[in-house]
Amino acid sequence: MPRRAKSTPATAPATGDDTPLRLQVYRQLRSAIEQGSLKPGARLPPTRAQAQQLGVSRNTVLWAMERLRAEGYVLAHVGRGSFVAPSFGALPRGKRVARAVAPVLSRRGQAIADIALRWQPPLQAALPFRIGAPEVESFPYALWDRLSRQVPAAERRALAQYLDPAGWAPLREAIAQWLWASRGLRCDPAQVLVCSGSQQALDLIGRLLLDPGDEVMVEDPGYPGIRAALLGQGAVARPVPLDEQGLDIAQGAARWPRAKLVVATPGCQFPTGVRMSLPRRLALLAWARAHEGWVVEDDYDGEFQYGAHRLPAMGSLLQAERTLYVGTFSKALHPGLRLGFIVLPPALVPAFAVARAVADRHAPGDQQAVLARFIGEGHLLRHLNRMRELYPARQAALRRWLAEATDGALQLAPQDHGLHLLHEARAGAADHLLSARALEAGVMLAPLSRYAIESTRRGWLFGYAGYDEAALQRAVAAIAPLLRRMAVRSGTASSTAPA
Repeated sequence: MPRRAKSTPATAPATGDDTPLRLQVYRQLRSAIEQGSLKPGARLPPTRAQAQQLGVSRNTVLWAMERLRAEGYVLAHVGRGSFVAPSFGALPRGKRVARAVAPVLSRRGQAIADIALRWQPPLQAALPFRIGAPEVESFPYALWDRLSRQVPAAERRALAQYLDPAGWAPLREAIAQWLWASRGLRCDPAQVLVCSGSQQALDLIGRLLLDPGDEVMVEDPGYPGIRAALLGQGAVARPVPLDEQGLDIAQGAARWPRAKLVVATPGCQFPTGVRMSLPRRLALLAWARAHEGWVVEDDYDGEFQYGAHRLPAMGSLLQAERTLYVGTFSKALHPGLRLGFIVLPPALVPAFAVARAVADRHAPGDQQAVLARFIGEGHLLRHLNRMRELYPARQAALRRWLAEATDGALQLAPQDHGLHLLHEARAGAADHLLSARALEAGVMLAPLSRYAIESTRRGWLFGYAGYDEAALQRAVAAIAPLLRRMAVRSGTASSTAPA
């Protein structure tokens, strides 16, 4: 004979609780079963009796019982009544309380988790002088919305389906045309793979071209996000120092002869702002051919060149057949768009498209369609032209206020490219201490040591692009005493990047 539950171990629903009564009853009954107050196999009281005990309508109890039956907590037998499912006998009384479970990651998973010890993407709102933040107030949001509404109905239906993981064909074509016009890089649209920004591009490159333990040469100092993507795939980042001509592949190859890949930012080296000279570019491409290696050109800030003559991408050179060109719209438009691309050698495209599909299928179709129109109708060029006028003006204002705040001691040289300025201190200086003091004053002033591996180069980075002149002036005033000490201790007053 099945045991009968003498009464429902539940209390009357709480008054003043906004939760619907039927949901309150359901939760009380479920909790009683999970905690063992209602034994496995016990017959539950009739719904009418439960309703009277709880002071609710019978329909409320019927709804709760029906949900418990649907979820497997209760079994109903015609003519016999409802019973607690016997399967709950394997659950010890009082053991259903949620407990913290210690994570047990794979070796690769732990390696990815450990990246947080070396690099974490910023999550807080951008404050001057945080680098990498473009101007977002001036983005043409209304125009973007209008282009979105203009997408034909047939195209909307097509975009609502699963798409080519390599990207929406009109966007790939627009990107290929844009690169030829703006960066001198001629490629077929079929070589363009659309991804979610440069970080995903680097992750895909690491997964497909590297095995655990493979060595990759990276710039030192350089962007930690590049190293993070490589470390996450089990690769080993090997530092190569920089000089006034950029990364020296001859020095790097002599020290790291087993390296299979090089990641470089030749157009505007991050974070120093140095441009790689043509002889160094040719030497890097020659290394790739001779060693059957790969060169990843991360075209960081490549769109933001303010002089009359703009340096083309390294991938535009004839010898660049083993180059993977990585670009993003995070700086040109805004980071929230989360769209970037890789220009790949044709033989690599199918594998990269499959890897993109495995990761997250494809980028959002509607965003791809609007961006294709935004580029094709000339809006990207017009927006960049406005930014190419705005950013140099902000840079000049920042330089003026820095000089005034330090009575002329801190005078940074102008730079005709990029979105930040570097003030370099003496080698080995504890630049992070002053950066911590600046943060206490509400100013983000990144130390150069944050981006170094072995390099002893030290200094501070002043991002100016994403902040209006009033905000820049307030930030300078907030840390003026620190700036004066900086100028005295560094013993020099110039940017390391040439104009």
